[in-house]
Amino acid sequence: MPMPTLRSTLCSVLLGLCLLPFGAALAAALDDEIPTQRPEVQAFIDEMVSKHGFDRAELEREFGQVRMKQKIIDAITRPAESKPWFQYRPIFVTETRIDEGVKFWNDNVADLERAEQVYGVPPEIVVAIIGVETRYGRHKGGWRVMDALSTLAFAYPKRAKFFRSELEEYLLLAREEGLDPLSIKGSYAGAMGKAQFISSSYRNFAVDFDGDGKRDLWHNTADAIGSVANYFKRHNWQPGAPVGSYAMVGSNRISRLLKAGIKPHTPVKELRKQGVTALTPLPPEAPAALIAFDNKVGRPDYWLGLNNFYTITRYNHSPLYAMAVYQLGEAIKARRGE
Repeated sequence: MPMPTLRSTLCSVLLGLCLLPFGAALAAALDDEIPTQRPEVQAFIDEMVSKHGFDRAELEREFGQVRMKQKIIDAITRPAESKPWFQYRPIFVTETRIDEGVKFWNDNVADLERAEQVYGVPPEIVVAIIGVETRYGRHKGGWRVMDALSTLAFAYPKRAKFFRSELEEYLLLAREEGLDPLSIKGSYAGAMGKAQFISSSYRNFAVDFDGDGKRDLWHNTADAIGSVANYFKRHNWQPGAPVGSYAMVGSNRISRLLKAGIKPHTPVKELRKQGVTALTPLPPEAPAALIAFDNKVGRPDYWLGLNNFYTITRYNHSPLYAMAVYQLGEAIKARRGE
């Protein structure tokens, strides 16, 4: 590669300085924008009126109070899941979060036991999900969900289709549950409540676990527990089955297995023939996936993920997330003396 000249270097610096205010201006413009000025927002309103019978004037009023936020786009482009495992794990598997998990379990033992009876999902998984998502309900997010979903639906082309669908689901949810769509707060991605359900998950998997006639994932811990357990059951959690095991890899030809993805694809006994051996006993016929986790010493730790590990990734598609949930749950269970 040719080395840059002094003149070209100075030009690049000056160009960068000129662009800085422009970038800041773009961010400010997005934050000040009223989304109803966008044609795609008007098209969305048209669809909500024709498809679902919403009142146009009411939608115009609501979207007129929405504010697009550059910080929402900034946040979604640098998620924690982009970190290597050795940096990601210490965020969630901590002594404090383990102790808080024990307390949460003790405080809600009856609901957790009933959730296991009804849905087959063990308490440590439910507790760990709520612990990772919201620190046991304390940090449910401070963004208005209408702002978050509107920003991502109309100003984030990379995932606009998905978030446009979630915005549709959110408005339907608000109507069904009698909620003011402008008052609900959640994460920068529009996830809500103690369990951080996105709108479509809330509509499809949230349950009224205490029978009070409402599905309230913001204030009702019983509903949050039951809803997480129902979500896992509906995503094929297998009661009593293992989640996975660390593995020893005795072959250098494992790239094909790693590229096959995190959905279980090869029986444990066949993986053993290919030089991959579980460090704890797993059912020989059970399909598994080989997953690598970066550690500090520069060579990965290997893990065999079974169906239940894959089910955890249906909550968040990152294997880092699933491993953090699993390890946090196991640590809470051990500290509680289960």
